[in-house]
Amino acid sequence: MVIAVSNQKGGVGKTTTSVNIAGILAQGGLQVLLVDCDPQGNATTSLGIAKGDLDNTTYEVLMGLSDAHDAILNTGRERYDILPAGEHLAGAMIELTSAERREWRMNSLVEQIGAKYDYVLIDCPPSLGLLTLNALCAADYVLIPLQCEYLALEGLAQLKGTIDRVQEQFNSRLSILGVVMTMYDGRTNLAQQVVEEVRRYFPQRIFNTLIPRSVRVSEAPSYGQLIAEYDPQSRAGLAYAQLGQEMLRRIGKKVAA
Repeated sequence: MVIAVSNQKGGVGKTTTSVNIAGILAQGGLQVLLVDCDPQGNATTSLGIAKGDLDNTTYEVLMGLSDAHDAILNTGRERYDILPAGEHLAGAMIELTSAERREWRMNSLVEQIGAKYDYVLIDCPPSLGLLTLNALCAADYVLIPLQCEYLALEGLAQLKGTIDRVQEQFNSRLSILGVVMTMYDGRTNLAQQVVEEVRRYFPQRIFNTLIPRSVRVSEAPSYGQLIAEYDPQSRAGLAYAQLGQEMLRRIGKKVAA
């Protein structure tokens, strides 16, 4: 099962969601691979991995310079591996433009190693370029983190249009797993209004679990830890655990259907 975590808008909690949901799934006994497909490499850094020490990364695998098995690292946690990203990945966005089967490089990568994992999560860059297109062509589902602010709604409509086009032209099995509202502050009317607006727009797809705005979840990456390790009983820690369970239930229903 391949899930692309995508939103072209930056600062919505995309990497935080990718890293922590992968950890929740692994703690639940599932074999998980997180693919860092963002040139910023924040998912890699969040797990305590020094990007400068890496010989093989997502870039080398996508460009055919390395085998995926040689680039994958264990995160130091049971059942939780990562294909890390380094600064060279920014070059892939240019180099892939003229490459053969440029949309399908990530799909080939997943086919190499997918059988080893129950779930592959792809942390996409904050753009709708070739790297995100590669992730969407490889994915079964898209998970959309959405910040509880007004301008996020405009970006959601644009992303939905892109997903529809990818589904029609490249990957017919692709579907939206759901929209997860992040950085939620129930004390503000705006946050509540944005949630209600998304619920009207995506009534069957918005997750019930709301990820609260939290200093603790922002602190965890500086220690190379997941929120489930840093402060599992915090509001954000409990919310991500709940979101993981809600995701699995939703996937189970879709597979059964």
